[in-house]
Amino acid sequence: MTYRTHTLGELRQEHVGESVILSGWMHKKRDHGGLIFIDLRDHYGMTQCVIDPASEAFKIAEGLKNEAVIRFEGTVVLRSESTRNNKMPTGDIEVLVSAIEILSVALPLPLNVNTDQEFPEDTRLTYRFLDLRRERIHQNMILRSKVISSLRRRMEEAGFFEYQTPILTSSSPEGARDFLVPSRMHPGQFYALPQAPQQFKQLLMVAGFDRYFQIAPCFRDEDARADRSPGEFYQLDFEMSFVTQDDVFNTIEPVIHGVFKEFSECTITDYPFPRIPFQEAMAKYGSDKPDLRNPLIINDVTPVFQGSDFSIFSDAVSKHKVVLGIGYQNAIQPRSFFDKLNDWARSEGMAGLGYITFDQGVPKGPIAKFLDQSRIEQLKETCHISNQDGVFFVCDVKDKAQKYAGLVRTKVAEELDLIEKNAFRFCWVVDFPMYEMDHKTGKIQFSHNPFSMPQGGLDALNTQNPLDIKAYQYDIVCNGIELSSGAIRNHLPEVMYKAFEIAGYTKDDVVARFGGLLNAFSYGAPPHGGCAPGIDRIVMLLAGEKNIREVILFPLNQQAQDLLMQAPSPIDESRLKELHISIRRPSSQQG
Repeated sequence: MTYRTHTLGELRQEHVGESVILSGWMHKKRDHGGLIFIDLRDHYGMTQCVIDPASEAFKIAEGLKNEAVIRFEGTVVLRSESTRNNKMPTGDIEVLVSAIEILSVALPLPLNVNTDQEFPEDTRLTYRFLDLRRERIHQNMILRSKVISSLRRRMEEAGFFEYQTPILTSSSPEGARDFLVPSRMHPGQFYALPQAPQQFKQLLMVAGFDRYFQIAPCFRDEDARADRSPGEFYQLDFEMSFVTQDDVFNTIEPVIHGVFKEFSECTITDYPFPRIPFQEAMAKYGSDKPDLRNPLIINDVTPVFQGSDFSIFSDAVSKHKVVLGIGYQNAIQPRSFFDKLNDWARSEGMAGLGYITFDQGVPKGPIAKFLDQSRIEQLKETCHISNQDGVFFVCDVKDKAQKYAGLVRTKVAEELDLIEKNAFRFCWVVDFPMYEMDHKTGKIQFSHNPFSMPQGGLDALNTQNPLDIKAYQYDIVCNGIELSSGAIRNHLPEVMYKAFEIAGYTKDDVVARFGGLLNAFSYGAPPHGGCAPGIDRIVMLLAGEKNIREVILFPLNQQAQDLLMQAPSPIDESRLKELHISIRRPSSQQG
């Protein structure tokens, strides 16, 4: 071996006395009484190397800078008992260096690799190749690779086959903006990068492949969030034929549970995972992504305040608003605690945050004096609280009140340290509404996935109020993070035409946009369904990261820019001409 006989995580006591060749990056250098110690690092680990002043290699070692790439020749020796490092797998030995070869030098570093020091995100992404050398980030990427391998193995064991679907396709209404690719051969026409392989995986079911999966790249032109990377992401996309909603759940739950059990020592929800209807999730948790580690529950306390002497709430109730209560235990807190939460609530758009606390059963707080004893008892019973507990209140129209109550539920649990530690709590949110009202236009629109089968089929579409129709749509949620959306698909042309008609699409619109899929359904389509758990979010949870960019090799920044490769970037006029494209800049950039 020219560059190494062993990797830097490999050497142990049994190698003592062997002559070795090692290559890697200089992680850290220390000068201890004339001896130079160098921690040499590669993908596999780290080994301590020692250079004696009598060695010809000493002068070379004196001039080495961190992150230089070095080749060492030397002999493995046992460390003394007092100098062994139990935190390193190679900590029982070190290598006495006899020769050094510098393979590559390193310029002064814009960010330190051998520290957990925080650096600005733009610096980290501009020099992502250095950032990826840092232990935490490097291990995140190894974890990602292992998770994907595990998912593939588990899906194959469940009888699925992996197929690759097209990257260049047509635009589709997945709920986000498409990335468009101009066609050179067809002037004025565009391909779209797939937001998901939705139609193709359904076509595979029509083609008779029965169980498909893919580690699928997806592309969406949307803003960044902590749990969403702009531009592109990966998902475990799968579809199954001749299945009901429960069949899908029963198939994917062991896969997801197995991966989390394999790569985590946390407590994990046993399957079958809880099923929570959408309306229940909004009522009890204020979110369709409930974090079940949080023990607090939202309760409707509107009747407590209806006709009460607390006019702020009673007047609101008379105008069809609701009052929601979030009960919590051990209410005894300093006044500053409630003032802080009140200020936070206003910063979130709420009018404020009312509350009642109980001290030895005596109600206290600015609202308590407006409620008689019967209303107090009704409040305690509704919120399941006792004589040392308390309640926070949110009052608004139903949708806003539920959203705000969900925020309060999370904030209070965080402030009181109530969130369960070292646990992954899964659930399915089911029975999503098929349609919703656009409050700006007053029009009916799809609330979730337009390709879903309505519960009740064509009869429901013909006879029910669209806003009352539920769909066979579902999300899998873990610790308040949506891992996947899915559905039992609408595989019947007549049902699809009617479903889109309610959302304002004509038959011609549907044929123009989904002609390929509809044509396929006309030749015999099996009932089918699936979902697509997000790879990035799974790894983010397993790695204990709060930001999804920490588990993506080369992520875009929050402005959807690749600072390393400098994308997006201008294109030569000659290339634009070849693509039949001219640029019309926003007025703010002209002149």
